[in-house]
Amino acid sequence: MANTASARKRIRQNERRNARNTARLSRVRTFVKKVEVAIATGKKDDAAVALREAQPELQRAVGKGVLHANTVARRISRLSARIKSLAAA
Repeated sequence: MANTASARKRIRQNERRNARNTARLSRVRTFVKKVEVAIATGKKDDAAVALREAQPELQRAVGKGVLHANTVARRISRLSARIKSLAAA
């Protein structure tokens, strides 16, 4: 257990940050899941709209330090490639 006041404060800060970051990550996953569902149903227009809605959430996670920039770039790239392939199919 923390003995100093600064250590106790640090524990409180970490708990708050963890709660915020968990919520942000959950929100990102929800938006990405909407894109995945739209791709699975084969609706290209709905998938494209869902991706446009998901991109700001993903970028916000990068800005807040929840996800790495390259991870988000890769996810967006792969999702958009899958949406693009829906037209060919």
